[in-house]
Amino acid sequence: MASTEGLVPITRNFLASYYDKYPAPPLSDDVSRLSSQIRSLANDLLLDSPPSQEESLLIEEADRQPPHKIDENMWKNREHMEEIIFLLKRSHWPATLQQSSAPEDVELANVLGKLSEKFEKTLNTLKSFQAVNSDRIFNTVMTYMPQDFRGALIRQQRERSERNKQAEVDALVNSGASIRDRYSLMWKQQMDRRRQLAQLGSATGVYKTLVKYLVGVPQVLLDFVRQINDDDGPMEEQRHRYGPPLYSLTAMVIFIRLFLFLSWGRFDANKLKRHQVAILEQAVDVYTSEFESFIKFISGVFANSPFFISAEAAGALETRKNDEYKEITIPAGKNFEVSFSVDSVNSYIAWDFSVVQGKISTDIGFSLEYTNESGEKTLILPYRRHESDQGNFCTVLVGNYKLLWDNTYSTFFKKVLRRGLVIP
Repeated sequence: MASTEGLVPITRNFLASYYDKYPAPPLSDDVSRLSSQIRSLANDLLLDSPPSQEESLLIEEADRQPPHKIDENMWKNREHMEEIIFLLKRSHWPATLQQSSAPEDVELANVLGKLSEKFEKTLNTLKSFQAVNSDRIFNTVMTYMPQDFRGALIRQQRERSERNKQAEVDALVNSGASIRDRYSLMWKQQMDRRRQLAQLGSATGVYKTLVKYLVGVPQVLLDFVRQINDDDGPMEEQRHRYGPPLYSLTAMVIFIRLFLFLSWGRFDANKLKRHQVAILEQAVDVYTSEFESFIKFISGVFANSPFFISAEAAGALETRKNDEYKEITIPAGKNFEVSFSVDSVNSYIAWDFSVVQGKISTDIGFSLEYTNESGEKTLILPYRRHESDQGNFCTVLVGNYKLLWDNTYSTFFKKVLRRGLVIP
């Protein structure tokens, strides 16, 4: 069981500081351009033929703002990709296209096959991301649980719950339900997982029987799982930072599906033209590449983000808005260090400093050093001179760590260091 002594759950202020180091890369301008073009093509198909009831439902969804939550958008992208793959299967093409051997239809068939492959690849990337992220949260929680029957009970409860959820999905599929119905159930199950985390945190619901056994479970862990998904909790910062590009991609995949869906319903009267196919190809290329890039980026952000920080660091972040940095004078020929012990792997070390005064130069040497229980030292961050620096490091070993600011190379002049965030 990892130690939580002196730790508190992540705060929104902490995540704001952490996400400053991970600005979302801008989407290609092609996302906006092609989204507009593919939606315009869909609107053109409605000019001579009003929408059916099912088409109207999809049009209404395309006209709405995407969901607010990051994970709900992920599920929406996954749902619409599956719907598109369904439409791109040969057996679901318009009958005249399936039966035709005309050169232009053969060419279109080849294009549709390639588009399906692109969506399959992107869909698998998303599924893998969701599975890894879910396991990471659960395994982090379990790291801080007592490694005895209590942890085993919770693992058993999760495994049983996941088997039951999969059985629900299988039964729905076997009954002939639509992809929309399946994803409606899967999102409900996702919300059930959230409730179970909150129930663990407050020892209610299915965890009531564990209440008397929860003595020894760190309160910080219970607080974390209870508030992780609050609408106004720390994750709101995540939605604020990374929601907008994801919202654009969610809208784009809905427009692509809408265009295909309307095209198939009107294929006999309005065969796809070359310029329409070209725009569709471009839209799919841009969507799949941009979505995979976003998944790769957000995976790195999530993988390095800690769930707990020191109470001292949390307090420092609360006052950081007022720019209350500490100024430290490092005399000529001297250095300044911050040392601390790390009792568990995946702890988070971060720093933020700048040199505000120096007679000749305004830089200072900086390095990060690790010492194990045997006294062996390893340089984690090699010595380098900076005027200012922000950074972070996720530990893979327990032991002692030391942040070192070095002014020994200066013979006559002191340095004044403004030190902000240091999270041990």
